Amino acid sequence: MDRFLQNPDFLDIQEKVERGERLRFEDGVRLFHCHDLPFLGALANTVRERLNGRKVFYSVNLHLNHTNVCTAHCVFCAFARRPGEEEGYTFSHEEILRKVSQAVERFHINEVHIVGGLNPNLGIGYYVDMLRLIRETYPSLFIKALTAVEVDDLAQRSGLSWEEVLGRLKETGLNGLPGGGAEIFREKTRQKICSEKTSSENWLAIHRLAHRMGLYSNATMLYGHIESIEDRVDHILRLRALQDETRGFRSFIPLAFNAEHTPLECVGEVGGCTDLKVYAISRLLFDNVQHLKVHWTTLDLKLAQVALSFGVDDVGGTNLNEKIMHDAGNETPTDLSERSLRSLIEQVGYQPELVDSSYAMSSS
Repeated sequence: MDRFLQNPDFLDIQEKVERGERLRFEDGVRLFHCHDLPFLGALANTVRERLNGRKVFYSVNLHLNHTNVCTAHCVFCAFARRPGEEEGYTFSHEEILRKVSQAVERFHINEVHIVGGLNPNLGIGYYVDMLRLIRETYPSLFIKALTAVEVDDLAQRSGLSWEEVLGRLKETGLNGLPGGGAEIFREKTRQKICSEKTSSENWLAIHRLAHRMGLYSNATMLYGHIESIEDRVDHILRLRALQDETRGFRSFIPLAFNAEHTPLECVGEVGGCTDLKVYAISRLLFDNVQHLKVHWTTLDLKLAQVALSFGVDDVGGTNLNEKIMHDAGNETPTDLSERSLRSLIEQVGYQPELVDSSYAMSSS
């Protein structure tokens, strides 16, 4: 690390990072109180280049939000509609296949990302038939579908175990789980923002089970609302502990809270400095997951580009038709092309690599 980017107040942490030594809870809290952004970025970048060199990964993916009908009342959400509300919708299987087909034909997507609300009218059969239809039509498409929260809700309503739900979904085409629904794990804070979602313990247990069943998964953290610095560090370290056990997380994705149109709109949103801190410190703490992904729809494309110098090695996907963040006021593109995404990476001197969420399919 360049001597001009050293910070004497954090020399002990820098030495740990350079030795490859694991950082502790106290180290993470201290780093969040550091206002030396160039130092944090340079330190995170040493880890990022150690793990991934100059490669930056991306996918050409479709976001498919099959329903916005949801029984949960999360104070950070602008997407959900209550059962019976006028603006609620649920796609038929024919509509879903048409959207996937259009994305395949127009954009040559390699992955579909399927998440939605906790819709009490949709049973296990809806999801099994949906995945089977996509898989039979597009055998090579990577299907990432249903958060742990959705799996838990579906299991409860269907009278099935988590393993039975995941098993049936895997049999009909599921490749992996998205990381959504993690939000913040500390229950005191979690109860204030999403009390009707599954517990943090259940979220972790479902991902543990998915990993043991051979399913890939991501992990996320929603930050920038009412959580504390300690909440953030605790969240990352719980994920790190599960990764020690299963090695099943393929990437970690910090998600910036978008406040517009949500019950927490009065709280506002954090600034770019906090965004970059979260990415850099996540890279430094989460030492056993190879990939740190920026979900650019929660930030913007320019800041996502800067994040590549703060530990990030994956700019996510083209995110075609993303709705959840855009319903909360995000104004990023909803039809970003692969060429634009590759250009964003190349402009800052990195090598773009096309992958899906398994990171097994790549081409430079």
